[in-house]
Amino acid sequence: MSSTVIIIPTRLNARRLPDKPLKLIKKKEMILHVYDLALKSGVGDVLVATPDNIISNLILKNNGKSYISKKNHETGTDRVFEAFKNFYLSKPEIIINLQGDMPNLDPKDIKKLSDFLKKGNCEIGTLASDLKNYSEINDKNVVKVVTKNDIKNSNFSEAIDFKRENIQKEKNYIYHHIGIYGFTREALVRYVNLKRSKLEIERNLEQMRALENNTKIHVGFTSSEPLSIDTQNDLIKIKKIMEKNGKN
Repeated sequence: MSSTVIIIPTRLNARRLPDKPLKLIKKKEMILHVYDLALKSGVGDVLVATPDNIISNLILKNNGKSYISKKNHETGTDRVFEAFKNFYLSKPEIIINLQGDMPNLDPKDIKKLSDFLKKGNCEIGTLASDLKNYSEINDKNVVKVVTKNDIKNSNFSEAIDFKRENIQKEKNYIYHHIGIYGFTREALVRYVNLKRSKLEIERNLEQMRALENNTKIHVGFTSSEPLSIDTQNDLIKIKKIMEKNGKN
C-alpha cells in the first residue's frame, strides 16, 4: 500500500449545483477529470469516497477505485476520514483531500503539496493562487486565505486566517484559497475528533476548526489558478477554459 493516498470526497446532493460530479466537460464527467488528474500526479493511490452508487459505478467502470461512504457527513474531511479508516485501515502516512470539483487543477500542484508534507514540514497543508480582480476579492463564494509571508517565491507560509468576506488586499498577503488539503495521519485523526468550532460554523469553512484549535496550516502557491465549480456559471466558465487549453 502507498504511504500517500489521494481521497476525493464527492456526492450528488450539492445545494447550488445538483449532480455536479456528473456534469460533462468535453464529453467527460467532471469527477473523471478530477480522478484522472489525481492519477497523473503520481503521488500515490487514488480513491473516490461517495455515498452515491451512480458515482461509484462510474469510477469502477473506468477502472478506478471507489468507496461507498455513509450518506450524511458534516464535512468532506469526515467523509475522507471514513474512507481512510475503513478502506485503507488507517495505514497511509499522508492523506490528500482533493475536492471533486476542480477539473483543471495542475497535477504538479498535488505533488508539490505531497512532497512538502513528506518532508515533515507541517501537519496540514493547502494551496492558494492569485486573486485576479476586484470582483473575486468581494465574492463570498471565493474563499480568501491570509498568510504570514509572501508565498509567490514558491515557499510555504503559515495561514493566519480564512474568510469569505472582502479583506483589504494592500495590507495583507492574501490569496484565493484552493480546495485541496494534505494531512499527516496523526493530524487527520486529531482533526476529526475535534468538535466543530465557532468560526467553522459561522463562516462555513472547516479549516477554521484547525486554526481555532492551535493547529497550523501551511499554504503553498500555485500559478495554475484552478477553478472550483459551485454554480452553473462556474461550469460554463470552466468549460470554456478547458476547451481553449485542450485539457482532457
